[in-house]
Amino acid sequence: MELNPEQIKLGAWRLFLRLLPLIIMGLFVLMTFWLVKKTSAPEGPALARVRLHEPDYTIHNGALSALNELGQTKYRVLGKKVTHYDDDASIDIDTPRMRLFQADKTPVTVKSDKGHLDGDLTILDLIDNAEIFKPAQAATSTTPASFRMLAQSSYFKVLINDDIIETDRPITLEQGISVMHSTEGGKFNNVEQSMTLLGQVKGRIERTQEKNQ
Repeated sequence: MELNPEQIKLGAWRLFLRLLPLIIMGLFVLMTFWLVKKTSAPEGPALARVRLHEPDYTIHNGALSALNELGQTKYRVLGKKVTHYDDDASIDIDTPRMRLFQADKTPVTVKSDKGHLDGDLTILDLIDNAEIFKPAQAATSTTPASFRMLAQSSYFKVLINDDIIETDRPITLEQGISVMHSTEGGKFNNVEQSMTLLGQVKGRIERTQEKNQ
């Protein structure tokens, strides 16, 4: 039986009408997939890549303290403005002032114009007009007398867990009435409360300063 052209067209049209719902549904599925892909949020790693270094909170006249294993204050950090960053938990501090405590010894104070505390709370960078100050201490039954000490530099790094303050910048050290200058920095040991200068050191050491203090 031969089919004429009209019958062929009619059969094709009927087949198309039968398949039309499936075609429409397929297009709808593709459209839905495209919209979901277009509007969905990036996955975790992508979000981490675009995380910005922006502050999540700021405290004026803020303070941060830490205790030693005996429950005594080990150090205290003060700042006119304390800015915390969410991405790395670091802290920027305006005019930071830090006091370091040791049993049976006078507290040591370090300060600067600007400060940066890392997210692990282990390193404090003191930037611009940085100072280490230790007042004079009278002799006790266990500790000899010590003179007033003032160390000045453009930068100090406080290694909090190690009780060390160091710099590789030029430093001026006043101890009693003695004054010394180092071109390559120095290191202050807070446990021993002693300062070691590095590199070329010049200045004057007054051997009669005990009578003047």
